[in-house]
Amino acid sequence: MDAIVQAALASKAPASVAASSHGRYNSPLTSRYASAEMAHNFSDAKKFSTWRKLWLTLAASEQKLGLTDITDEALKVLPLDIIIPKLASCVDKLAKFADTYKDLPTLGFTHLQPAQLTTVGKRATLWLQELLMDLRNISRARADLRFRGVKGTTGTQASFFTLFEGDHNKCEQLDDMVTELSGFPSAYPVTGQTYSRKVDLDVVSTLSSFGATAHKMASDIRILASLKEIEEPFEKDQIGSSAMAYKRNPMRCERVCSLSRHLMTLVGNVQQTAASQWLERTLDDSANRRVTIPEAFLTADIVLSLIQNIVDGMVVYPKVIQRRISQELPFMATENFIMFMVQKAGGDRQRCHEEIRVLSHQAGRVVKDEGGENDLIERIKKCEYFAPMVPHIDALLDPSTFVGRAPAQVVSFLKKEVEPALAPYRALLDAGVTQESINV
Repeated sequence: MDAIVQAALASKAPASVAASSHGRYNSPLTSRYASAEMAHNFSDAKKFSTWRKLWLTLAASEQKLGLTDITDEALKVLPLDIIIPKLASCVDKLAKFADTYKDLPTLGFTHLQPAQLTTVGKRATLWLQELLMDLRNISRARADLRFRGVKGTTGTQASFFTLFEGDHNKCEQLDDMVTELSGFPSAYPVTGQTYSRKVDLDVVSTLSSFGATAHKMASDIRILASLKEIEEPFEKDQIGSSAMAYKRNPMRCERVCSLSRHLMTLVGNVQQTAASQWLERTLDDSANRRVTIPEAFLTADIVLSLIQNIVDGMVVYPKVIQRRISQELPFMATENFIMFMVQKAGGDRQRCHEEIRVLSHQAGRVVKDEGGENDLIERIKKCEYFAPMVPHIDALLDPSTFVGRAPAQVVSFLKKEVEPALAPYRALLDAGVTQESINV
C-alpha cells in the first residue's frame, strides 16, 4: 500500500508543469493530424463567437431564453460544409485515376485468390461508387439539418407565450425570425429541451459509413502494395522502416485504416446517447457529445485529407501487373483454347479438354512443387494435337480480350454517375481550394 501511495504522489505533476501546454494531454486528432480549418471549428474561440452571433440576432434579452441549445446545429453546419467539398475532391481525383487506367488489365481477386481479369480503372470505380454513396448520404444529412429554434426549456414556448400575452402568431414569428437570422431555412416544429439526438445519430452515421469506405479502399491499396502493383506516394527522403532501409511501408493507408476504425466505432456511442434521452431531456448526452461529435468530424476530416493525398500521387507499376497476369493467364485461357480447337480446327471437345487437363496439371506441379514458372503455353506449343492453334496463341493470350466490358463500364460510370454528382462542386474543384496538406 505504501508503494502505491508513493507512486501516486510521484505521478502528480508540479503545478507549473500541469499548467503548461506540455503538462496536459492533447488529443492527437488536433495536435497532430487535423486540418487547421476543422480544428478551429471545434475550438473555444469558434464556439464562443458562434454563441455571440446567435445572441446578437435577438433584439431583447428575453429572446435569449430559448437559445441554450441551438448552438449544437450551428456548430455542425460548418464542419459538414468542410467535409462535403473534400469528399467531392476525393471523388474527382479518383475518377481521373480510373479514367487514366481504364484499359490497363490486371488480375482480379475473389476470396483473395486469382480470378478473372479486370482493369485497374474498373477496380477504382468500386471505390468510387462507395465514395459517391457517402457524398450523397452526407449531403442529404446536411440538407436535412434544421434549427432548434426558440422553444424554451421543455419545448412548449411557454415563456414566450406569456411574454406575447397568448399571441400564437407572435411566438411563431419569433421562432421564424431567429431561425432565418441564424442562417437556417427552417426549424424543427417540435422539440423537448433539445432537438432530437436522432439528428446527431443521422449525421454521425453518415460519417461512420464513410469510415467503412475509407478502410476498405486503403486496405485494398495495402494489399496491392504488398504485390508491388500499386503504391501510395512515397516522399524522396521518407523512411519506410527504421530497421529495414529497403522497405516502403504504406503508412498513409495504414493511418487511414487506423483512424477509420475509430470513426466507425463512434456511431454506436451516438446511438446510446440518443436512446438514453428520457422524456423531454436528460444530461446523459452532454459530456458524451462534447467528445464524440468533434472526434467524428475531426477524424473524418483527417481521413479525407489522407485519401486526397494518396489518390493524387498513387503510383501504378504496369510491368509488375503484366508479370502477374502472365503467371495466371495461361490457366484462364484454357477455355478459349478449347473453343478455338473445336470451332476453328474441327477438334473434338472431349479430346481437347482431356489434353488441356493433363498439360495444366503438369504445369501446375512445376509451379507449386518445384517453384518454377508457369510453362503451360510451352507445353501446348510442343503438343502435336494443338499444332493448328500455335500461330494464334499470342492473340488468344492478349489480356485485353479477357477484361470483358470493364473499360466501357468505367466510361459509362464516370459519365452517368460521377460527373453529375460533382457538378455542384466543379468550380471549387477546378480552383483547387479543397486540397489539404498532411503530416507525413
